[in-house]
Amino acid sequence: MSKNKIGYSLLIIMILVFILSYFAINPIGGKNRDNDVHSLISNMTLDEKIGQMLVAGVNGTQMDEPTKNLIQKHKVGGFIFFSDHLTSPEQTVRFLNQLKEANTDNPLPLLLSVDQEGGNVTRLPGRISNFPTNQKIGNANDPDVSYEVGTLLGQELKEFGFNLDFAPVLDVNSNPNNPIIGDRSFSADPDIVSELGIQTMKGIQSQGVISTVKHFPGHGDTSVDSHLALPVVNKSLQELEDMELIPFKRAIDDGADLIMVAHILLPRLDDTYPSSLSETIVTDLLRNKLKYKGVVITDDMTMKAVADNYGMGESAVQAVKAGSDLVLIAHDAQKAVTAMEALKSAVQNGDISEERINESVKRVIQLKQSYNLEDTHTGEVELRDINHSIDAVNSRIQR
Repeated sequence: MSKNKIGYSLLIIMILVFILSYFAINPIGGKNRDNDVHSLISNMTLDEKIGQMLVAGVNGTQMDEPTKNLIQKHKVGGFIFFSDHLTSPEQTVRFLNQLKEANTDNPLPLLLSVDQEGGNVTRLPGRISNFPTNQKIGNANDPDVSYEVGTLLGQELKEFGFNLDFAPVLDVNSNPNNPIIGDRSFSADPDIVSELGIQTMKGIQSQGVISTVKHFPGHGDTSVDSHLALPVVNKSLQELEDMELIPFKRAIDDGADLIMVAHILLPRLDDTYPSSLSETIVTDLLRNKLKYKGVVITDDMTMKAVADNYGMGESAVQAVKAGSDLVLIAHDAQKAVTAMEALKSAVQNGDISEERINESVKRVIQLKQSYNLEDTHTGEVELRDINHSIDAVNSRIQR
């Protein structure tokens, strides 16, 4: 080999070594993205940071002043929608586009969320084919079907302009008298719940839609509806580890990036606070013991399990002190404002450190960035192909 060729080969090797060394130190989306997040946070006011930690409800079926105020004054992190807010595909797209337009001057996109589980819990309007309950999907016990269901759920949401689904349910249906979970659960067997729930989660994620696994640490053994009162589960940590925690632990290991914490009192772990407000549950158990590093969101703080026992500001502050990153206040814009004001006061009086706020905001920003969320307008909804695919999946489940 000539000297020129040897020299050329050595040069190529040196360049390759440099490139590999550079990306070992600065992985794509790694250090540079962290620097970007740090820069964003350092340029945000305390009000803006606290706003990012709220997912609020909307009023009616179109933009109104309280909703616009949440976006433009309080820089709220996102919104949740219910069936009452969504009357047709055209109206839904128009409503979401109005919110996105109002958020144009904000550096971070909105989380736009619904409970689209399939079965009896669906929010999207129009002539959309629906899936059978998770219980029926669990009876079929086919992971490929569950993945396809998740994929189609993600496609539905994306078609309308949503980017966050409060699904799948990972509660183990261990109590047949449970008034709130029931057929929303895949099974009374934690292994089936784990496998099918995780596949549904991955299917949703595959469409660029954020999936929420819920309701940690497990709502399946309750006999009270937390919308109406505070359920009590008298289980030890070991009993939870043998049943309710299994699907959540496996989902964490398999890439869960948003977990909803339920309003359940577990007196053998924390006899003071329900799980959504409990540092023992959120930080000690979920973060430290189960090694979860993603975003934590509370269940709706207007549910009576919390609202009948705590003021809105008090519960929001306690949820953040417990370790939650996002506080969900699904109804009444003023309640969201009350929560933000209470959180700001808690920082100003030293009850919560600004560093603690920054930790949550960093996780929220990283979640939005990891899904490349943008406030881009959605066009006309096309459901024919999705319906055809849903009908095909339903045929497989019913066989």
